[in-house]
Amino acid sequence: MSRTAPDRPVRRRGVRALGAVLVAVALVAGVAGCSLVGGDSGSVPTATAKPATGTDGAVNFDQGYITAGTGPTTVDLWFDPMCPACGAFEKANGDTLATAVSDDSITLRLRPLTFLDRASNGTGYSTRAVAALTCVAVQEPDKALAYFQALYKDQPEEGSSGLTDKELVKRATDLGIADISDCVAKGEPYQAWAQRNTARSQTGPIDVEGSDLKAIQQTPTILVDGKQYTGDITDARAFRSFLEKH
Repeated sequence: MSRTAPDRPVRRRGVRALGAVLVAVALVAGVAGCSLVGGDSGSVPTATAKPATGTDGAVNFDQGYITAGTGPTTVDLWFDPMCPACGAFEKANGDTLATAVSDDSITLRLRPLTFLDRASNGTGYSTRAVAALTCVAVQEPDKALAYFQALYKDQPEEGSSGLTDKELVKRATDLGIADISDCVAKGEPYQAWAQRNTARSQTGPIDVEGSDLKAIQQTPTILVDGKQYTGDITDARAFRSFLEKH
């Protein structure tokens, strides 16, 4: 995975600070999302391996998601591990989704994106975190959702370097998951898959039955049986009601 050192660090700090303010304002206003549009991509590391394909464990590489649960209602969630709005959504609604997975009410399809690689000081944190999640989902499919939730506990701030690979591995072992360090070290096919998902999310098509979405503009984006949730991402009652109605 090649990396290019970021230039003009003073200007970038200002851009990051402004971005954090805009996200905070959006959350207060009840407008969900970290935008996929714009941003400086000059320091984004690019995976050069061939993306993983087929299915393995809980991962459908061809369709771009990780599955948790087998319930009749399908929930699609596009996320970036570094997105603060995604963290806010998980904090408010993660338990609701986990409960619905465990009681077989929903099939949750986690659709990872990596556009905030641009906001992790050249470390490619979003890509690395998604690859670690993919390692877990392949190795221990029933632990994928727990690891996904663990990524948002003490979530690294946008504009930081994110967790190291060792820290990503430790979050797995802390959950009783077998050592994923070798998978993480050799995870470029998973990294390339995650970055391909990000590119496809912006060009489409978005292949979800019942949805007319052409592209993903922000994270989190949540569909319940193809219907998009557009309410306040921090309103647990509103989201639970939406989930129950569809």
